[in-house]
Amino acid sequence: MQEMAHVFGGKVAAGEAREYGHAMVSRIPANQAAGKELLGKLPDTTKMWMSHGDKLTAVPEGFVDVLSSDNSEHAAIANMAKKMYGLQFHPEVTHSPLGKVILEAFVVDICGAPTDWNMADIADEFIKEVRELVGPEGQVIGAVSGGVDSSVAAVLLQKAIGDRFHAVLVDNGLLRKNEAVEVVSRLKEKLGINLHCVDAKDRFLTLLDGCTDPESKRKIIGKTFIHVFQEEAERIGKVDFLLQGTLYPDVIESISYKGPSATIKSHHNVGGLPDTMHLKLIEPLRELFKDEVRSLGMALGMDEFSVWRHPFPGPGLAIRCLAPLSEENLSMAREADAIMIEELNRANVYRDIGQAFAVLLPVKSVGVMGDCRTYEKVCAIRCVQTTDYMTADWYHMPYEVLGRISNRIINEVRGINRVTYDISSKPPATIEWE
Repeated sequence: MQEMAHVFGGKVAAGEAREYGHAMVSRIPANQAAGKELLGKLPDTTKMWMSHGDKLTAVPEGFVDVLSSDNSEHAAIANMAKKMYGLQFHPEVTHSPLGKVILEAFVVDICGAPTDWNMADIADEFIKEVRELVGPEGQVIGAVSGGVDSSVAAVLLQKAIGDRFHAVLVDNGLLRKNEAVEVVSRLKEKLGINLHCVDAKDRFLTLLDGCTDPESKRKIIGKTFIHVFQEEAERIGKVDFLLQGTLYPDVIESISYKGPSATIKSHHNVGGLPDTMHLKLIEPLRELFKDEVRSLGMALGMDEFSVWRHPFPGPGLAIRCLAPLSEENLSMAREADAIMIEELNRANVYRDIGQAFAVLLPVKSVGVMGDCRTYEKVCAIRCVQTTDYMTADWYHMPYEVLGRISNRIINEVRGINRVTYDISSKPPATIEWE
């Protein structure tokens, strides 16, 4: 909307107050006719998600205001003659409850797009594209972590080319409790994927020993992952392609992919291939969001647990342990995380949460256990609700569940004496702490 206003003679400037999170937007009665095509199915006032510091200060000629908020008098503008509409808020994200109503009105009613799209067709198209790209004899090596992204990508490749797809699980010492064993059981034994587990714990932990800078962690992990895959490719023999489960949010936050977006943080599987890499890259999920990947997984016939498992970042516990990386600190983060997940499942709230994890903080706090003074580490719990992972709101956890999680972590994980709960949204925070 700001670009549209700028091009057609309006004005954009920094707002006196920024607007992040939920805001109520209301129709402007005098201009209801102008916004009827786009906004006619909305109530007079509705909740939308804002994320901006700049805003319109003057509407361009030919446009009129159709929505406003307390902070943005020009929350939506329309030009009926040009069929052009601008929104200051984000209808595409989970936390704009009626955002899809606006998108449907624009795509279907205004643009006349057909509504015969379905994920099963997309799955068939992906499989066909992979077969054509790889050819009848091509070999593919794939990064598999056990998360929904890499698991869906692996099933897709297995269906496309069978055992010519070589899945590789790298046990880098940064996985969750019992992760490697569970992933092998689920993907290899139950789904029949050609999976090989590489024990690289010592290699990764030696390179990361004492590291605290988040970007340094990601760079080290990404570079080492690539080296491991190159070595695995050489072990297998002639391999032509490397599969990665990169999603569109990863791309948006790592590089300016489709427009002048800022780089938020590096992702180990985005833009990390060295010039000497002799494998071609396959990223079938690169333009999909998390909810679309889950729909794709269901269309491929995957089990519910694999499809609805919470995301786990490629760098693993390295970015959930903000203290200097060591086996002791990673062990604390791993045990705290396992306790939290167990309690979420016990309370039957796991599926209500988009992503949940524990973070070991690089600070200590004074405590008392029995008659003794303690000075030990602090653990933060992060649980968010989201489907697209571009925005997220903190999960309003029942107090009794929070209490059980805190009590168990402090009592069962030696070295932690305090637990906090993160109640920040994305934006302005990110989901992960690093």
